Order: sequence, then C-alpha cells, then structure tokens
Amino acid sequence: MNYKNVIILIRRIVRSINLESKKIEKDYGVSIPQILCLEFLKDSPNYQASQKSIRDHLKLNSSTVTGIISRLEKRGMLARLPKTGDKRVTMLTLTSIGYDILEKTPDLLQHRLAKKLINISEEDLSIINESLTTLVEMLEIEDVSTGALLTGSEIINDPNIISEESSTNQDPT
Repeated sequence: MNYKNVIILIRRIVRSINLESKKIEKDYGVSIPQILCLEFLKDSPNYQASQKSIRDHLKLNSSTVTGIISRLEKRGMLARLPKTGDKRVTMLTLTSIGYDILEKTPDLLQHRLAKKLINISEEDLSIINESLTTLVEMLEIEDVSTGALLTGSEIINDPNIISEESSTNQDPT
C-alpha cells in the first residue's frame, strides 16, 4: 500500500461527512451542530440546559454557540426560560418543534460509526486510535475543534475523546 491510498481514504471520509451534512441541511433545514444542540437538550433534565453547558458539551466557542441557539430559537425549536428560583439566569429548553425535528432526522454518520466502534476489540480500537493520532500529528491539527462532529450521543460521550477549543471564530452552522 502506498501513501496515496491513505489520502484517498481520508478524502472519502471527509466527503461522506460533507455530503451527509448538506443532505440533512437540505432535507430537514438544520445543520449537524444544531442537531447536536437539540439532542443535548433532549437528553438534559426537563429538556433544559444553560448556554454554557451546551457550549461545554459541543466544545465550541461562545459566539458559535450563540449563533446556533439564535437560529434554533428563531425557528421555534428551542425557547429561553427564566431559571426557577433565579430569574437572572436563562435556561434553554427544547420545544415540541425541536423534538419533532429530532424524531424526523436520521442517525448521523458519527452515531452509526460510534455504534460499530463499540463492538470492535480493544486491540483493533487501539490500532485505529494510534493511526488517527499519528495522522492528526502529521497534519498538525491538534488544536482544531472537533466537538460538533464528535459529540451529541451518550454512545460517544467518552472522556477518552479529546477535543480542543477552536482557535477560529468560524460558525459551522
């Protein structure tokens, strides 16, 4: 096997992620980070969470999360509520419209992958992890945020997955 085969495989993965993202946005009108935000609210107690907890979960910067939340709020998929007992704090809550969109959207590629990774041996998982870590180091991309691509499901909410805060202010939505 030569190095070109590795590059082709990486391009196939990236292309699949991009195509899925475009298809979901076209078919359902929401981006992957917006879906992950809604999923987080769905899995939160009383379907409510603070903006900070969403930001920490998605591992995205504040301005990006603010944009995601604003767009979801404008579309009626989430709402802002005063926190019980402390009116100074605003909680975000999943609405029935947001819940319905989650019911309609298919499992994301990353969720399907996570379900399959759980079933492989520790040895194979270690080999995959080491190989991908080597690629990340070779590409010098350790500081790029992957939160919105790798979170959102309890299946993959693993403390062994490390992702850093993005150094850019690009809005992935």
